[in-house]
Amino acid sequence: MATKRTAHAGYTVPGLTLQDGHKVAALLQSRLHALNDLQLTLKHAHWNVVGRDFISVHEMLDPQIEKVRAMVDETAERVATLGVSPNGLPGALVATRTWDDYSIGRAHTSAHLAALDVVYSGFLKSHRKTLAEVGPLDPITEDMLIGQCAQLELFQWFMRAHLEDDDGELVNAGAKTERAAANKAK
Repeated sequence: MATKRTAHAGYTVPGLTLQDGHKVAALLQSRLHALNDLQLTLKHAHWNVVGRDFISVHEMLDPQIEKVRAMVDETAERVATLGVSPNGLPGALVATRTWDDYSIGRAHTSAHLAALDVVYSGFLKSHRKTLAEVGPLDPITEDMLIGQCAQLELFQWFMRAHLEDDDGELVNAGAKTERAAANKAK
């Protein structure tokens, strides 16, 4: 007996059409790749921070990494629940992503935090865009994405607290790239 392989089931969650369920799953697949990339980027920064505030930043990143990993699992399981096979393979991530690899190696804590602020801003902007697209289709997925955005915005605030001067300005204000943000933070 031959085994049939398909990336899509003939069902989705009750209350959604098959088309809408699979559309939401496709939108979530891009977020799954982005979340996988984010947790790897955070771990890379965790391993590569140096400087006076090393231990506080190093230890601040671990809970963020764990929570983002939990978001990866939550997102993949929602894709599967919607009747689509989630793809967490690195080749698929690299082939479909629209962003570059994180550009900072071994660097001072302020450089990594400034660069990660740019990463979080880009990630949250795209997560909110997906949230706006999913909202009219599926309130359950919308709720999941709202919770993820809230947690990630909190993490970004933790980082920004390290980057803020006495006047409430970010040392990396106006930087559009990770490298530019890192350079402004030196």
